[in-house]
Formats: sequence, C-alpha cells, structure tokens
Amino acid sequence: MFIGRYHHTIDPKGRVSIPARYRNALAQYEGNLIVVPDDDCLNVYPFEAWERLVSAINEQSRFDEEVRKLGRLWISLAREAELDGAGRVLLAPDSRQRAGLVKDVTLVGIGREFFEVWDRGRFEEYERMHGDGLRGSYARLSQLGVK
Repeated sequence: MFIGRYHHTIDPKGRVSIPARYRNALAQYEGNLIVVPDDDCLNVYPFEAWERLVSAINEQSRFDEEVRKLGRLWISLAREAELDGAGRVLLAPDSRQRAGLVKDVTLVGIGREFFEVWDRGRFEEYERMHGDGLRGSYARLSQLGVK
C-alpha cells in the first residue's frame, strides 16, 4: 500500500525519483512497473497489481461496450517502466504530456496498491478545489459502514 505525499522533480531525461518508502513497498512485487494516465495524473502500478486489475476487467464479457472502451481508451495507454538502480523511473514523453508533467511533481499515495504522479501545481489546485469537501467524504465512509 502506498501512502503519503512526496515532492520531486522530473529530470531532463524524463526520470523521476521514487521515494524510499515507495521503493520499499515495491520490493514485495516481482517485475516492472506499469504507468498509465488517469484523468489529471499518472498512476504507477507494480506489474502484479496491474495484472490483477486487467484480469478482473477481462473476466467481463468482451462484448460489453464499456469494457471495450476501457481497453481502447485506458489500458492501451499503459506503458511498462523499470525502476533503475538509482530508484528512478523513466516516464514516457506521451504519458508525461497527457498528465501535464513538466518538472515539479507530487507523488501521492492514496492507500491502494498504486500511487499517482501529479504536476505539483495541478495537485495543489485539486486540493484547493476539493479539500473543503473532506467532511463530506467522512460522511460517505460512515454510510459505507467504515468505523
């Protein structure tokens, strides 16, 4: 599970350093990483977690138009990436462009088996726009039975 926020920069070659805490979490997984754009950021999955997600999608009917759309418009954007010896991952230029990543980024762990890479300014704006709604989210957790 990935939690916390970390500020980093993308180097001129398109690499971003992964925080030690996230690298420790990644150590439990085999294989490379999968980087896929999602709304205003990139999601970074350990390969095993990505495989489980795609497998769950593939259990659905191939004739379901929404499932086909997910494959065409989201899964097809996924890129395999390696964590190098210095703890960095190379983000493909088209993925960076799609997420609006240029230099300053915030890595965001949301308590799941993937983490997000946001343009720092875009994430700060997201937080400004949605931060006040956190109380409503607490109410939603209560409705879901979370104690």
